[in-house]
Formats: sequence, C-alpha cells, structure tokens
Amino acid sequence: MDKLRVIFIHGNDTMHWSNCWAPWLKEELKKLNLDVIFETFPDSIIARKKYWLPFLKDYLKVDENTLLIGHSSGAVAAMRCAEENKIFGSILVAPCYTDLGMESEKESGWYDESWNWGKIRANQKVIGLFYSKNDQWIPMNEFTHIKEHIKPNESFEFEDKGHFTEQNEFPEIIEYVSKLLEYK
Repeated sequence: MDKLRVIFIHGNDTMHWSNCWAPWLKEELKKLNLDVIFETFPDSIIARKKYWLPFLKDYLKVDENTLLIGHSSGAVAAMRCAEENKIFGSILVAPCYTDLGMESEKESGWYDESWNWGKIRANQKVIGLFYSKNDQWIPMNEFTHIKEHIKPNESFEFEDKGHFTEQNEFPEIIEYVSKLLEYK
C-alpha cells in the first residue's frame, strides 16, 4: 500500500502557507512518516477556483492516497476537489458552503455552482470536520449544513477556537490523522 500523502491547503487572504498552526502541523505530520506537502497556492489572496483546482489536480497530483487538510477557503477547495477527484480523505477546518455575502468570496468562484454533496462523500473514504461555535467569520448554520450533507466520519465542535487563527498548535488534527493511519 502506498504511503499516505498529506496536502495542506491554506485559506485566502494570505501571502504564504505558514500562518497559525501550519508550521507546527507540518513538523508533527512528518513525525508520523507521511509525505507532506505545504505550498503557497497561486492567487493566494483571492484564492480563485480557476487557479486552485488545476494546481491541486495537475501540479500537486491529488489521488486516492492523498489526504487534504484545508483551512477556511482551503477547506472549500478540498470539498470542490473531492467533487471531481477520488482522494483518500479530507480534514475540513472552518469550512463554508456559501460566499457569506462577502465580495472577495464571490470573486473566488467557489460558490458559482451548486454543491454535489453525494460526490464529495463518495469520492473519499474519510472526512473530518473541525469547527468552532465562536467562529467570527463563519456562522454555525454553515457548519451544520455541511455536516448534514457530507456526513463526516467524525466532527469536532469547539467552543472557543474562533476561526482557528489564534493558535500555534492543533493537536486534535494529529490525533485524528493518527486514527486515520490505522484505518488506511
């Protein structure tokens, strides 16, 4: 069986992947002997679908041994990627399924088509959903809707993590990935 490959997809409005807990996560995933890819995506400020999906498919070459870990817009990209590609799974941190009425989100193109939740679920073995009740950007109804439609293997609800941008570590993800390695 091929080694699991983990691709981290950062959120929009960033100049580099290494914000928040990402550098810590990269090092912890390496300790699990995984192939780890942390790259800054093209068009990292607006995070347009027309650039990010080809980057995932053609440059990073997602496949059935790929676990996507997406934060915010990166989680949206992971869901859209799974709509079109078979992957091992995804970890979605603070995802949304609408543009939230924000012009920059509308411009990204992620929300132009309706979601095919059945394909998102069918094209991957595992889905983990991480969200916080006090997220300052994404309301709870977004998480509830996604949870109902993709039926994650596990969901992790936090009271006080906001948009997961104030912490430098994220041990719950490592614990979940460790469980997934047993599943693989």
